[in-house]
Amino acid sequence: MDQTSNTNRGLSILAAATLLLFYLQLLREFVEGIYAFGLLGTSIPPEIISILLLFAPVVLLFWPPKAMSRTVLLILPVAMITARLIAPLVDTRWRMLLAGAGMAAAQVWLPALLWDASRSHDERIPRELSVGLILAALLSVLARVAGSGLDLTTQGPLQALAWLLGALTIYAMMQRYGVAGEAPTTTTEPTQIGRLTFLAIGLTSALVMLYFVFGSPNVIARWTEMGHASAVAISMIGVSLFAAAGALLPDQTRRYRPVVLWVLNGAFVLALAAAVVPQQLAFSADAAAYPFYAPPPAPLHRAQVVVLLLLWPIVLVDFGLYARELVRAKPSLRATGVSFGIAGLYLVVMVFAHVFTTVYDYIPVVGAAFRDRYWLVHVVAGLGLALPLATLRSPAPAHDAVRRPALSAALVAVALLTSIAAILPDRTFPPQDTDPRTLTVFTYNIQQGYSEDGQRSAAEQLALIRQHAPDIVGLQESDTNRIAGGNADLVQYFADELGMYSTYGPTPVVGTFGIALLSRYPIEDPRTFFMYSKGEQTATIEAQIVADGTRYSVYVTHLGNGGPIVQQEAILEIAAGEENVVLMGDFNFRPDSDQYELTAAALDDAWLRRWPDGVDDTGADPARRIDHVFISPSLSVVDIRYLDDPASDHPAVVAELAPPE
Repeated sequence: MDQTSNTNRGLSILAAATLLLFYLQLLREFVEGIYAFGLLGTSIPPEIISILLLFAPVVLLFWPPKAMSRTVLLILPVAMITARLIAPLVDTRWRMLLAGAGMAAAQVWLPALLWDASRSHDERIPRELSVGLILAALLSVLARVAGSGLDLTTQGPLQALAWLLGALTIYAMMQRYGVAGEAPTTTTEPTQIGRLTFLAIGLTSALVMLYFVFGSPNVIARWTEMGHASAVAISMIGVSLFAAAGALLPDQTRRYRPVVLWVLNGAFVLALAAAVVPQQLAFSADAAAYPFYAPPPAPLHRAQVVVLLLLWPIVLVDFGLYARELVRAKPSLRATGVSFGIAGLYLVVMVFAHVFTTVYDYIPVVGAAFRDRYWLVHVVAGLGLALPLATLRSPAPAHDAVRRPALSAALVAVALLTSIAAILPDRTFPPQDTDPRTLTVFTYNIQQGYSEDGQRSAAEQLALIRQHAPDIVGLQESDTNRIAGGNADLVQYFADELGMYSTYGPTPVVGTFGIALLSRYPIEDPRTFFMYSKGEQTATIEAQIVADGTRYSVYVTHLGNGGPIVQQEAILEIAAGEENVVLMGDFNFRPDSDQYELTAAALDDAWLRRWPDGVDDTGADPARRIDHVFISPSLSVVDIRYLDDPASDHPAVVAELAPPE
């Protein structure tokens, strides 16, 4: 094979990797954008109708086969690339619309590409897609690692990397499709729609599994608080093992008997269930059962998560197998449209189901059915990945397989590089720039990293926190390790950028909106307890922090709508008798409420301790405040301010406290 051919093949694989990476990123941006509008209105937004763009493959039902030209197969990727590159640069509404348009193009591109490969007998396409998805997954993980839980290719100067990948992909596409002529048309074979649909769902399930979990390792890290570096390192070991065994490349996978694939997929689904089900706590309907503490992860559960991280590359294996089978099936364009249209419906259902496991309290009629069903969504996706194995034809003989040790070695190298990038950084440092005689606390509802007017504002929120150099930070609405939050980890991002220790509170599995505690001092004995709730589930972080020889009992919470008094009673019950209590958060009750009166009987309102008349020296009078800092009477308040900043829909509260004399 000459150098030019090698270069063209390398460009084709890079193009496939870029397009599949952009597919995952467009889907993430699209769903997050829709959710952002619902977040602002705490209701189902009219923008949700745009989800119909995911049904775009149905256009293939009406597309004349002769009209599926090389030009179309060039235009669709260019549309994807354009949407992906511009989307991060515009506001939320335009980002959602652009990402939706890009997803529509992507949903047509993938089946059209496979159909075109089948009519031209081009088995290079499934190979390129298979290797491309492996690289796309590794790039997705690497971008998260480098961005402390955020996707670095959508943030700041490193967006240039995405533009470079996009330009190279367009060049590669023009090399392949920008020449005159059409691909030869072959006779399609009678295709069983059921079999084709199963394959399309299997292909979609592989992308769903990457979107939900494995393209963002912080998600699974938060299931058990095993640590980002550990999750990345173990998952990359899994990639290396599969690559070394020759299981990741389509030509090599054909050497394995179907029973091996069934065993690996079955083990993966069981490991997935074992990793997520134990975290799905059973919340009692009896108020007397609260408060209760979340049990610590059992060693067996951690072992099950490790097994899952080692087995996850089977997702990549299945994708390659299903792509190859779809090409070999030689379906008609209409049959392709039907099967991928149904797969589009499956994708929509999976997205809605995942989002509803958190926002069930705001969804009429069906919402309650999704409470405590986070585990079920993931298991269904795992079954959607594994069951289409039953439709595969017998694999080719072993001697037909082609060894590609150089490519396997390259995949192992990228995996190791990703592990090193995750393990090396250590941005936590001891406190050194604050007054050791006082303790500055900062409570902030960050609205999932969105501003008051619904724009991304994590950087602005970080700047506000950094400006006041707090020793302790309590965050609310901080669980973004879900597809509704773009699978970002804002807690890790803030902790790394501020050089703080952190504890996350309830895992994403339990369906809260998230609370977190960050500290310049080590966080001792952090625990999470839950309060009784008829609607959205609520929780509180409890921890001990020692600063300049003084031990503080710190609590961070976010009560449900209306600040139910039963929830506040649970917190006060836990905090009773503790010394130097600092209780902060979004309580959802105002100073004229019974809940406030109950709290004031046990703890002092830091605001009134500093400003007894309720008005500070600038004339600020937050009489309708619902974000509070309550403290033990033994503590003194040097200063406290409400920071009414548009970076979130809630003001931040910063208080400088002094220990007992």
